[in-house]
Amino acid sequence: MNKNQAIASVAGDLNATEKSIDAAIASATTLVQSMIGARTALSVSPVVGADAQAKAMEAIAALSAARQAMVACHEELAKDHRRMGYGVYATGEDKGQGTTLPGTTGEHRLRAV
Repeated sequence: MNKNQAIASVAGDLNATEKSIDAAIASATTLVQSMIGARTALSVSPVVGADAQAKAMEAIAALSAARQAMVACHEELAKDHRRMGYGVYATGEDKGQGTTLPGTTGEHRLRAV
């Protein structure tokens, strides 16, 4: 495995982990919405399911902490990357638009910018 392959592998795994955490947060918030909606639709007291809903919100808080830790990991990897003299690299994905940068395929191939 050469330098670029190693960097691309770590970058791809980091990106996948960040996306997975975001998806888990979205899923957990959907669960809470579903719980509230079901309780409302059934005209059940807010006391019913309150403990379960609180546990789901605790899970969301824990996922949020995990997301913050992954962002910090990302920042540290970027510092190490520059410190090792590899410069700045991009994966070819424009995170804001979901499109690829010119001259890339959108796969986990890095290019210097």
